[in-house]
Amino acid sequence: MLPKSLTTAALLVVGGLSLSACATRSYVDEQIAMVNNHITAVDAKATDALARADAANSAAAAANRAAQDAATAAQSANQRIDQLGGRVDQLEQRPAKRTRH
Repeated sequence: MLPKSLTTAALLVVGGLSLSACATRSYVDEQIAMVNNHITAVDAKATDALARADAANSAAAAANRAAQDAATAAQSANQRIDQLGGRVDQLEQRPAKRTRH
């Protein structure tokens, strides 16, 4: 026969295990539903953030193309000004012809 203290300890362990709270299926389903709702909300926010980032990226790419076009136009205008400057210099160096009246 087992000593009384060992029997008491065994009864306490078995009783404690039998009284431990086991999650019911409905409780687990509720917890999973809450987590799923949270995941859905976070996913919606992430999708929205990605859409905004894509739109910002497209706008930045368009602005970059416009800036490159403007730089090309400015370079072309500068070349034309340089050409005209040379012509003006040539005209200024020619002796002026005076007409007599």
